[in-house]
Amino acid sequence: MGGQGVEVWRGGVAAWECDHMGHLNVGFYVSKSMEALAGLAAELGMPHAFAPRTPSTLIVREQHIRFLKEAHPGAALHMNGGVVEIGDDTARLLLLMHHQDGALAASFQTLVAHATAADGRPFPWPERVRARAEALRMDVPAAAAPKSISLDPVVTSASLARAEALGLKRTALGAVGAGDCDVFGRMRTELMMARISDGIPHFFEGRRPGAGDERRIGGAALEYRLVHHDWPRAGDRVELRSGSAGGDARFRRLVHWLLDPETGRPWGSAEAIAVSFDLDTRKIVALSDEELARVEAAAVRGLTL
Repeated sequence: MGGQGVEVWRGGVAAWECDHMGHLNVGFYVSKSMEALAGLAAELGMPHAFAPRTPSTLIVREQHIRFLKEAHPGAALHMNGGVVEIGDDTARLLLLMHHQDGALAASFQTLVAHATAADGRPFPWPERVRARAEALRMDVPAAAAPKSISLDPVVTSASLARAEALGLKRTALGAVGAGDCDVFGRMRTELMMARISDGIPHFFEGRRPGAGDERRIGGAALEYRLVHHDWPRAGDRVELRSGSAGGDARFRRLVHWLLDPETGRPWGSAEAIAVSFDLDTRKIVALSDEELARVEAAAVRGLTL
């Protein structure tokens, strides 16, 4: 059986990291997971994996995230990490974010490639890393396992032409700046999630499902899968297209495609399970039959990563 992992990060939640829902924004969850990934890389014998002159690094191919308990300004958090499985040049790593009382705040199953830092070319793990990986074996607890999103291999259908054909909304448009990139010149992993988060108000067009009465209605993501197909660099443009793939009275399945508006090819794709929730009671809101019919009418059937 796998162990409990080793502590790889400890920190907290600043007010400016929280959104208008009053909790830690999803982009900052991923940002903190990347700090934790650097800590886990060090435990694996790669303490300089993200340093400018390192010959090899870890490139995030995808993340599966469960958001389990809200983190508010001032919350004290820490993360443990370990290895779920390791292949020839890839590994599935697990990071568990805990509140100070031990409650699980979020989980991150992160698929990484061991690759050359300069050009991102995968190559086999050294034996010293394999040995450390065995010592850091960790099982995925039930709370961190996929619930409503499959982790099956992805062959993406995302493209700008297909987004246009499906009528997916443009929810973000911009360019990658130098400050958006890591030390190797690739757009930072967390900025894909940050752009999705920033685009949500455009997707809902200012009206969250369930809104319209006396309640203050917000939204939250319960589960995410982020898949990176390529990595923009400074000066590259990005366009986000988003759509609903359907759901029920409580849960919506949203799909986001991050695209290159010049070539139409995908930079990344994401799938999310989202809910509307009451900002005062912090409880999930069930949609009325009328509201459910409205949002289902706009769903794109068969929309996938």
